[in-house]
Amino acid sequence: MAECAVTTVSEKLIDLLVHKTQLFRRVHREAKALIDELEIIQCFLKDAEARLEKGGMIDGVKTWVKQVIEIAYNIEDVIDEYLLHMAQSYQGQSGYLGVLSKTGNLLKALKPRLDIASEIQNVMASLGEIRKRSERYGFKSLEQRSNSQIPNAEQHDPRLDSFFIEETELVGFDTIRNELVRKLVEGKSTRMVVSLVGSGGIGKTTLAKKVYDNEAVREHFECHAWITVSQSYDMEKILRTMTKKICAVAECPLREMDSMQELINHLRQYLQTKRYVFVFDDVWQIDFWKVMKHALPSNDKGSRIIITTRNDIIAASFKENSCDFVQKLLPLSQELGWELFCKKAFRYEFEGRCPQELEHLSLEIVKRCQGLPLVVAAIGGLLSTKEKVMFEWLRMLESLTYELENNPQLTSILRILSLSYHDLPHHLKSCFLYFGLFPEDYSITDVKLFKLWIAEGFVKEKKGKTMEQVAEEYLIELVHRNLVEASWETVNKSNRLCRVHDLMHEIIKLKAGELGFCQILNDKDSRCRGKIRRLSIYNCNKNVLDAIEDHGVRSIFFFSIENLPKSFVAGLFKKFKLLKVLDFSYAPLDHLPKEVGNLFHLKYLNLRNTQVKKLPKSVGKLQNLQTLDLRGTLVHKLPFQINKLQNLRHLLAVYFDEKVEFSSNSVRGIRIQWGIGSLDGLQTLTTLEAPHHGVDLMKELGNLKQLRRLGISNLTTENGLLKKLPEWFPKLENIQQLCLSFSRLHEDPLKCLKGLPNLVNLWLYQAYDGEQLHFEEGGFGKLKVLSLGKMYTLKVLKIDQGALPLLEELGIGPSPLLKEVPSDIQNLKNLKLLKIYQMPRKFVLDMQPGTEGRDYWKVKHIHSVHFWYRVEGDVYDIYKLGDPHLLEHLQS
Repeated sequence: MAECAVTTVSEKLIDLLVHKTQLFRRVHREAKALIDELEIIQCFLKDAEARLEKGGMIDGVKTWVKQVIEIAYNIEDVIDEYLLHMAQSYQGQSGYLGVLSKTGNLLKALKPRLDIASEIQNVMASLGEIRKRSERYGFKSLEQRSNSQIPNAEQHDPRLDSFFIEETELVGFDTIRNELVRKLVEGKSTRMVVSLVGSGGIGKTTLAKKVYDNEAVREHFECHAWITVSQSYDMEKILRTMTKKICAVAECPLREMDSMQELINHLRQYLQTKRYVFVFDDVWQIDFWKVMKHALPSNDKGSRIIITTRNDIIAASFKENSCDFVQKLLPLSQELGWELFCKKAFRYEFEGRCPQELEHLSLEIVKRCQGLPLVVAAIGGLLSTKEKVMFEWLRMLESLTYELENNPQLTSILRILSLSYHDLPHHLKSCFLYFGLFPEDYSITDVKLFKLWIAEGFVKEKKGKTMEQVAEEYLIELVHRNLVEASWETVNKSNRLCRVHDLMHEIIKLKAGELGFCQILNDKDSRCRGKIRRLSIYNCNKNVLDAIEDHGVRSIFFFSIENLPKSFVAGLFKKFKLLKVLDFSYAPLDHLPKEVGNLFHLKYLNLRNTQVKKLPKSVGKLQNLQTLDLRGTLVHKLPFQINKLQNLRHLLAVYFDEKVEFSSNSVRGIRIQWGIGSLDGLQTLTTLEAPHHGVDLMKELGNLKQLRRLGISNLTTENGLLKKLPEWFPKLENIQQLCLSFSRLHEDPLKCLKGLPNLVNLWLYQAYDGEQLHFEEGGFGKLKVLSLGKMYTLKVLKIDQGALPLLEELGIGPSPLLKEVPSDIQNLKNLKLLKIYQMPRKFVLDMQPGTEGRDYWKVKHIHSVHFWYRVEGDVYDIYKLGDPHLLEHLQS
């Protein structure tokens, strides 16, 4: 982490020398000397961090490392403040002021240049003192270290399969898992509660997930939901999450329910006739069940509840009848721990077996892991990236020995897991520590995480790849090292949800606090200690700004904020002028002040699901802005100045009006002024509202060659509907996700869209008013998800042999004129999920198994066929193929 801070500031200094020619010669000289001094300090840092791994001279070394980090932060502040002053000095003037601007700007720029020279001299003096102290500690340059000791992200094999725990890597749970599955699906009709209890890292969550994801369990129950509770749970939020998971799949917000009692009644009523299975992971309070049980009816449908907890008393409190039972999880035996270790440490070599020369050291390492699967897997995963030589194994064992012999058990576990952190390359340490900004058990989508890492400057350019692709490599390596968990979203398979285990979260908070990387401010702890780069603010009072002495904060996030006074927001922009990341998502914010334009360094601005109605024109001054997220706001039109943001990569703005039935009036994009085509770095542009000037807008979109995600709504012209997509549309060859809604094209859009070589997800909602759609052979070679919604005039759907070869998910309907399932659907050999939305009764009956289902043969090869019927708003009833309840619904 310290090495990363020094590297970052060195790169900034070099960039300043190369690109900022306004510097005095004296400043050039001082900056070059500073770079040289930082390089020397960086060599000593490697030795210092190596000592911290082994625990030698911890207090003194920690102090020295933190001083280096603070010096690096000071240098970064000097550079960024200088750049801010220069940007403000050279902002364009008009009229009479324009005549005097050149002379005035030269005078205004003189002071910052003198200041930076003076500040660099002060920093050099401080660095001199730090270097003397490094000699006192006897630090040495580690430039001659062997390659095996130097972490290198390129050495690892990033495999997407490692995002999931494979069955072959599951050790010690087979018997328990199979027995739990049997009890869940074959037990009595009485509602059953299963409590999994054991210490942190024992494998409770892993076992529960394997049971919950079991195919027999999934098929047996009508309703499923996984809920993470954690220590600081909010019961009302949990009840809302449950309602959302079991009753809704649309992206629009759920119908508002004012009280907890109303939520409980709603859930109880909905679940009364359902066979459900719920998992409540990581329960810490007995009071949780006292409330939750009222929402879960004992309906004699064979429903099941699984809870995981570390507390035996809490587990026992869930046992209310003879069917309920507690499953105590014990540490792995030495034999099972050895099996798991070998599967992790030697997964790609030696056929999963330990070489004889490493066997003794490996057995000692497994013994030190105390039978905790999380620890065994983490250490084994770490060693899988090392050379299989005794030196590396001995080095690991020595560090483990120190940790285990000098700390209590829980602290020991945290320290052992921290070894994985120490082994990270410096660029991945920052990425890993970033999870400390989020609440415990918080899941963040990979695409959002990538945007944040890039905005922070953690992601380095790599030839032939976008920054987002490099960020994905970083994430995959963190997952490969068993530090981050990632799983595909249940509904939207295009995003992965990323989180860290609660034990890993504890490590991150400790490290982040020690290094000044980030801090969480809440009602219990609103003191800001020393230089802090990033803040997460949890429902603090208005005095929190006064408690933050450091004006150099670069990132601020808000969580669980109930009140956000305008004075607080105004003070925020006034105090923290060097911000790079500002995330107001879901905060009670209804106004964005014009002072936001003063944040010259801002790269990420998230206003998602706030009540902001309008963006100030000053947003055009944010020359470094990369991401602007307006989804769920009340902003429907962007100011013309948005076209000045030449570094903008992601513009997200889609709005669903829950008061209007799902139609052309409920799905709203954002209206953009002329000039959007000049933002040629845009990769994401969704969703655009395009009434009246659709042709002109489409011409401008043709300039955006980097687009990967595009959403267009209500594409029309002054004379009415647009007849067809432009011929140049296939030139947007980087497009991976495309959504066209309510444009009602006259000509089949597939003729044009089939030329998009990288298209993976395609959504067409009332986008076409023709009678036939034809997927021709060889088209859509990479498409995996296809949704054809509200095609009210569609009569024929043709799919040629060889078309859509990789399609996994298909959604159809409502299309009342489509009389039968297309026989061509049997050509889709990889189709795993077919969703039928509110199709006519006969269409659905013909698909059912049995003598009356004349079309069943067309869909019997598909793993899952679901039928969706809207109940109210965004709440759907979902039935499976052959479900008797579906037949009852059709007859009602």
